[in-house]
Parts: sequence; C-alpha cells; structure tokens
Amino acid sequence: MSEEENHVEEQDEGDQNDSSNIPIVDDYVDENTLRIMVSTDNHLGYAEKDAVRGLDSFAAFEEVLMLAKRHKCDMVLLAGDLFHDNKPSRRTLYKTIEIMRRYCMGPNPVQFQIVSDQSKNFRSLNGTVNYEDQYYSVDLPIFSIHGNHDDPTREGGSEMLAPLDLLAVNNLVNYFGRQDEVDKVEISPILIQKGTTRVALYGMGNMRDERLNRMWTGKKVRFLRPENGEESMSNQNNESDSDEDKDEEWFNIFALHQNRDLGRGSKNCVHESMIPEWMDLIVWGHEHECQILPTESAVGTYRITQPGSSVATSLTLGESLRKQVGILDVRDSQFRLLPIPLSQVRAFTAGEVCLNDIASLDPEDPKCEDRTTDVLAREVERLIEEGRETSKLLLKDARAAALGVVPDDEEGNDDHAESIVAKGLKFKVHKPDQVLVRLKVEHSGFTTLNNQ
Repeated sequence: MSEEENHVEEQDEGDQNDSSNIPIVDDYVDENTLRIMVSTDNHLGYAEKDAVRGLDSFAAFEEVLMLAKRHKCDMVLLAGDLFHDNKPSRRTLYKTIEIMRRYCMGPNPVQFQIVSDQSKNFRSLNGTVNYEDQYYSVDLPIFSIHGNHDDPTREGGSEMLAPLDLLAVNNLVNYFGRQDEVDKVEISPILIQKGTTRVALYGMGNMRDERLNRMWTGKKVRFLRPENGEESMSNQNNESDSDEDKDEEWFNIFALHQNRDLGRGSKNCVHESMIPEWMDLIVWGHEHECQILPTESAVGTYRITQPGSSVATSLTLGESLRKQVGILDVRDSQFRLLPIPLSQVRAFTAGEVCLNDIASLDPEDPKCEDRTTDVLAREVERLIEEGRETSKLLLKDARAAALGVVPDDEEGNDDHAESIVAKGLKFKVHKPDQVLVRLKVEHSGFTTLNNQ
C-alpha cells in the first residue's frame, strides 16, 4: 500500500473524533477503483413515536445515502440492524422505502459486475442482483446482512422472513449472508469485479453468539473461496501456496454482526482468531461505538473497521462518540477508508460527578439534598450547552467535508453551514437544540438521589 493510501489508516484511534483530521474526499473515481459506502446499525424506526426524536434514525440514514451519491460511491454496504425491530411498523417501512427510492433509483449505469453465482448469493425474487432486473432502474445498489434486531422470524407459517426480505422482493436491497442451516455455516462470497479490481464480499447475518461459537470451535463454519472466477470449497485455516495465489487475485471483505471479544465471556462473542487469516478487511456491525478507522486484528493479517451506529439507541459512553460513516476505496489489493462525519445526528454529551469531591456539599447538612440538586442542575445545564456547541461543530465539519475543504476555527454562519449540509434532505433532526445528556453521579456517603 502506498504512503498516501495508508495515511488515514495509521492515525491514532484517539483522533477519530478530532475535526482537524477530517479527510478531503476526491470525488473522481477511476475505472479500476471500487468505492463503497460503509455503514451499520441504522436502527430505522427507533423511538418513532417520540415527538422530538422520532425522525432521528431516518434523518441519519438519508444522509448516509446522500453522501454515497455525493461522493459517487458504486455501492452501499450495511452490516446489520437496518431496522430497530424485526416487525417494523408501516410508518417505518413507508419512510424507508421512500428514502431508498429517491436515492437508489436512477438512470446511471452501475460500474461493476457480479461474476459469482447470484442464486447462491441473494434472497431476491429472481435470484439476481437488483440492478440487473430489466424492470427496475437501480444506480446505487445496497448490499445488506441482517442483525439481531431485524433477524428472520416465523409468523404462523413455516417460512422465516426478515424485514430485509420485504425490501429485497421490491429490488431495493440485495439481502445476503443469511444462514438457514442449524448445524453448520457455509458462507459463499459475492464476487465483484470493476476493471482490474476484484472483490470477494463475504457476509454473515446475526446468529446467537453461543451457537455460532460452538459451531466455529467445532469447525462447522466454512468459507467458499474464489478460484479462476468460480467458487471452490476451502478450509478457513488452509495456508497452502494456492491460497496465497488466490489472495493476490481477490480482495476479501467480511461483513458480520456479532459481539466482539470485549470482556463478554469466551463463548459469547466472535474471537478475532476465529476469522480466516486470509481476509483483508472486516466490517464489524453490532457494536455501536464508532471506531471507523481500520485497526490491526489480533492475528495481524487483516484490518477491522467498526462503523458504529448512526443513531444513539442507549445512553452509553460509546454512543456519545461522533457518528461517522466510511468511504472505502479498493483498487486491486490496496484499500483506504476515509471517515465522513454525520451532521443529522442528535448531540449527546456525557459527564461524571463525585459528590465527595465537591467541597460545598456536606452529607450532615440538613439542606444537603437541596444543595445537591442545585449542583447537579448546574452540571446538567453545562452538559446541555456543551451538546449544543457539539451540534454546531458537527455542522461545520460536515460542511467542510461537503465542500472538500479543511475545517477552520473561525466562527461561521451556522445557518449557511446547515443549508449546505442539509441541501436536498427531506428528513432532518427535529429540534437539534434538545440534546441527549448522561450524568453519572457517585453519591457514596450521601442519601439516595431521586433522579426525577
């Protein structure tokens, strides 16, 4: 990989929220570069009945597709949990279909080909990729696996259906990575070719972590390897010379939606050592904390990108980090991933207070409860103001990314920035000044607090 292409990947993980590191995206894509918009955990329909937050998930998802069109992406890759529920409401389905029709349908030809057996890859009406259907005009194809929120279920019948099946049958999504066998997993890649670049896209929809872990340790998880334009069976641990030749021909991407090994127990996650060493890039869904910049795996042979969620669904510290998507450029065996900040995201700030560290508070004071309430109220107000400033910073950075300029520190016109960033968007964050706040209070030695 050249120095320029490796520049973004080698940044420190702590820089991922630094606005000064927002890259400038070159919107020229040559005939040998496959450009992929990478996103995950969009959770469409989350809090849809909330008067303030009801549109947050749709606003972020529409911005993802808008950015894909703006930066001339060839395709969109979603790594699970497109929907928040596996039985989304009619309102959620309507808004989702409406957004996809506006951004994914168009007259422009798709610049890559699928050269694998499509009947083995996709769950669609005709068993083909959606843009090859003669009755549809798709110019931004979406490829998606399912997550644990929108997994397949039965509704009185024998057939299991996921919400993605409803989108796939309407040629809005290419649904792949579903495993119907209960005792084994066999993953067949989607073979994508654009010019001299050939990409093998593997996908595995969410499964119960314990069952998947048991099958993986029992060597019942196998990957089909591309060879001479076709697929052939190969053990995931095979390190023969012929496999090295295959690695030179195909760039291997694996999208999955499972727990990472983050202290959850040895049998309740997927360990990085389980994933085949010949993979090149892992797109890891399910974890909501944004770690978009590729990091080296534990085995040292592939990189991992964790895009995180596009909407906060809980008040955890990981959700408070900046929400971003990635533009992945693959050219032959080289790649680079550029993080792009999302502006249609409700600001979320988190703080922590230890009452014992506040000199003005004495647990023996008869008015201690009132004084504590005043202290916490001031801290909450400070976090609210911090969140509102964060909203302005998001708009400034998103405007800079949209215009292809480096963000400056000067005060800008927030209304002008918003008009550039949100131009053409139908769904926007409602009342963005109402931010999310999480305040952790350590009250040892004090009376129990009433958080109401």
